[in-house]
Amino acid sequence: MLFNSINYILLFLPITCVVYYLLLKQKLIVASKIWLVFASIVFYGWYDPQYTSLLLLSMLGNFIIGTSFNAPVFQSIKNRKILLIFGLVANILLLGYFKYANFFIDNVNIIFHSHIEIAKIVLPLGISFFTFTQIAYLVDAYKNEAKEYDFLSYMLFVTFFPHLIAGPILHHKEMMPQFNEVKRKVLKYKNFLVSGIGLFLIGLFKKVCIADTLSLYVANGYAGETNLSMLEAWIVMLSYTFQIYFDFSAYTDMAIGSAKILNIDLPQNFNSPYKAISVQDFWKRWHMTLSRFLRDYIYIPLGGNRNGEIRTYTNLVLTMLIGGLWHGASWLFVIWGGLHGFAQCINKLWQKTKIEMPRSLAILITFLFVNLTWVIFRAETWEQANKIYSGLFNFSNFVIPKTVHLNFIFKTATTTTYENVLFILPLAFILVFFCNNSQQIVSKIKIDTKIKAIVYAVCCSILLLLCLVKITTNHYSEFIYFNF
Repeated sequence: MLFNSINYILLFLPITCVVYYLLLKQKLIVASKIWLVFASIVFYGWYDPQYTSLLLLSMLGNFIIGTSFNAPVFQSIKNRKILLIFGLVANILLLGYFKYANFFIDNVNIIFHSHIEIAKIVLPLGISFFTFTQIAYLVDAYKNEAKEYDFLSYMLFVTFFPHLIAGPILHHKEMMPQFNEVKRKVLKYKNFLVSGIGLFLIGLFKKVCIADTLSLYVANGYAGETNLSMLEAWIVMLSYTFQIYFDFSAYTDMAIGSAKILNIDLPQNFNSPYKAISVQDFWKRWHMTLSRFLRDYIYIPLGGNRNGEIRTYTNLVLTMLIGGLWHGASWLFVIWGGLHGFAQCINKLWQKTKIEMPRSLAILITFLFVNLTWVIFRAETWEQANKIYSGLFNFSNFVIPKTVHLNFIFKTATTTTYENVLFILPLAFILVFFCNNSQQIVSKIKIDTKIKAIVYAVCCSILLLLCLVKITTNHYSEFIYFNF
């Protein structure tokens, strides 16, 4: 079920919240957990129920392994490591089969000129996220950092619907205690109205009014068969840069907002990444829980920065190559990750010079690098990426369209116009670089008087109505990170 669907906004979320708080009011704590698990499984299976059993089996297997660390036979370091390796391999094989089997077969066919048939495998929704979440749980259990809970609590930790499909990637220790805290079993109006509903609506607006609008230019720009002029290529590239920004930040807002409505805090996952002063800083702000996972479970186990400069740079590149491959079974993703790894190495070398770059220049350079690498990330083929890059730097083909429709979309049925894109891109630029982000906006909202409460309610109602009109008049789309 999509956060930006009518079913979720008007049915699923309200019903889930009402029943949850009614059960808590009656002090039916176990029943409230059962209800959230049931609602989360319905949420997951709504789109395609065939892989619900896979999710349940994955949870059961990981729970058994995780709790087995407490058994007497696994108190020795050797046995614990064997159990941990078994659990990690099982999770990686599961993810590898569904996400990378055809990628592997395709490359084998190319290298050896073989004709192995490509299997018909449908990627289960959210498998990367719930697999990484459970890998983190196993490692924490191995380190005795995950307290033993019952299977119902573990199911709630994994399936909790605000984070299930596209993150944030959670640690067991930061989530499970919240469901047992007394203070979270009572409806808190600030959490519910401001941090919850307010943040959710800001995210909904960013998704349906900005990201989905920009997606029209992106889709037609990449898929079109004609070459792009220099201006068109820059518009397409920037459109995707801002599309993925508002799409992913919208998802994060709506996930955190949905959890806040239920009085649960999810970790921050997005913090104005285009204001980053370096690629390292970018990854501290973009998909922060994925960056944390890559650091804690890949970069540090590889040796981190403990074994000299060459090993440090190697570990950085390897970590980002894996991070790129995590996003999808394509060499384009691997190259994208590798470029970000090399950029972080260059940043570390620059830091050794002790030369301070003006902040505005550092932000500009980082933003341009991220822009250029998003082209590889978005392209489905080498030809698509090359088409964009060829247009970007073709100074002999700097053409200002004479008609209102850009060349690469005039053949489509869309009414998206040249004037529209010239309006929405500067608007996106202003919102990203000169305005507070969603969390900062919400943190400053005070509804301590009746007048403020009325104004707040009116603003929320208008925002919701505007978004619902957009959803019902246009085909709403899934979030970009649902594909990973």
